[in-house]
Amino acid sequence: MTITIYHNPDCGTSRNTLAIIRQSGEEPEVIEYLKNPPSREKLVELIAAMGMTPRELLREKGTPYAELNLGDPKWSDEEIIDFMLAHPILINRPIVVTPLGTILARPSEAVLDILPNPDIGPFTKEDGEVVIDAEGKRVV
Repeated sequence: MTITIYHNPDCGTSRNTLAIIRQSGEEPEVIEYLKNPPSREKLVELIAAMGMTPRELLREKGTPYAELNLGDPKWSDEEIIDFMLAHPILINRPIVVTPLGTILARPSEAVLDILPNPDIGPFTKEDGEVVIDAEGKRVV
């Protein structure tokens, strides 16, 4: 079984998602996309697999989004992808690919919906938020 996570180790959501995957018994392929950005072809493929537009994948916080005026609707999908390739920090994360689907795992527990083994037992995020309680039930 192959699971891939496009990961930023400086991002708490990304770290929590990776921990959930590992707790499910899988060791994913971890791609630190800021160091090894996806190709245009791969980025387009990921966006299509998630059923979103390039604009929906844009990350605003902690990026040059405002300076580049990316909120302006004048930018085409191709231009948005160009910006993401030039500034990979604009790609929202984490993106997770499993045989069951591809998602932007925000919040991190969304990854449970595409894991082959979502019964991972109790899980608490780094910030103390309980995702799965001691009885194995998802906390909403």
